[in-house]
Amino acid sequence: MSIDFSNFIQSLIASPPFAIVSLLTIGVILVNGWTDAPNAIATCISTRALPPDKAILMATIFNFLGILAMTALNASVAMTIYNMVDFGGNAQEALTALCAALFAIVLWATAAWWFGIPTSESHALIAGLSGAAIAVHGSFDGINGAEWIKVLYGLMFSLLVGFGLGFVTVKLIERICRRIDRRKTGDFFQGAQITGAALMAFMHGAQDGQKFMGVFLLGIFLAKGQGEASSFTVPLWLMLLCSGVMALGTSVGGLRIIKTVGMNMVQLEKYQGFAADLAAGGCLLISSLTGMPVSTTHTKTTAIMGVGAAKRLSSLNWGIVKEMLLAWALTFPGCGLVGYLMSKLFLFIF
Repeated sequence: MSIDFSNFIQSLIASPPFAIVSLLTIGVILVNGWTDAPNAIATCISTRALPPDKAILMATIFNFLGILAMTALNASVAMTIYNMVDFGGNAQEALTALCAALFAIVLWATAAWWFGIPTSESHALIAGLSGAAIAVHGSFDGINGAEWIKVLYGLMFSLLVGFGLGFVTVKLIERICRRIDRRKTGDFFQGAQITGAALMAFMHGAQDGQKFMGVFLLGIFLAKGQGEASSFTVPLWLMLLCSGVMALGTSVGGLRIIKTVGMNMVQLEKYQGFAADLAAGGCLLISSLTGMPVSTTHTKTTAIMGVGAAKRLSSLNWGIVKEMLLAWALTFPGCGLVGYLMSKLFLFIF
């Protein structure tokens, strides 16, 4: 099933609730580009491989390309998000609950940005949608366990493989270059760091862009009374819209997140920053091709932790690490509860 742009415009005009859902979805995508995308360029800025303005421009371009390329190649992540929850047969209630879930996600992500904590907006999206579906059904009947288990697999995959690949990659680089004068490798690793950051930005768009397109299509089909659609084709106009909005969000900057991830957690040299980007980018590529919705934030930060741990455990700022882990642990129950309460409130009002 698919929908063309003219039908989308007609749905906006005919359904005010859908118009609100669309605006909130665009808002969530914008906030994602603003708060999550800076993780991709945090290391290349902290190692001074690129100045912030050029790094943000590069991330904007590669986020855009990542959404377009990966969705055209494999849209399985978007399908997982779309099928993860069931808002019931009442289209009006379903749209209201979806609106509440998106509102909760914006609140959660903005609060995390304000405190400079790189929480996962991907997991906030999943938690908010799940909380809203539970509110509609009054039980866990609205949760598709088969799709949700992919989220749990993705969580473990991003944490363990991100850390492990970061550790192994930097050790391998150090072994290969152990007999080479570090001054001679400076230019190479500066270029490699920029390439690695571009890869991370590309894969951020590939992963997170698909998640939000899945939500967008859910809203469209609910507005048309087709909430039971089991498959879909992502239209080109939606790829362009989502990638453009995410790119706009990325262009805003996100220096609070960059400072926390790239500077405060561990001090990295250029080759270490390249190792972290290469490890995180590889992890995201595998998860995207296999349809696992993973957190780009978790993947990148655990890869940085793995690189830091390869140097020595004491090189990590464990205060920052504990703050991140606490924020990650609170995202599912916290944002899920906010989504649940917002849905109950919205359903009572509307």
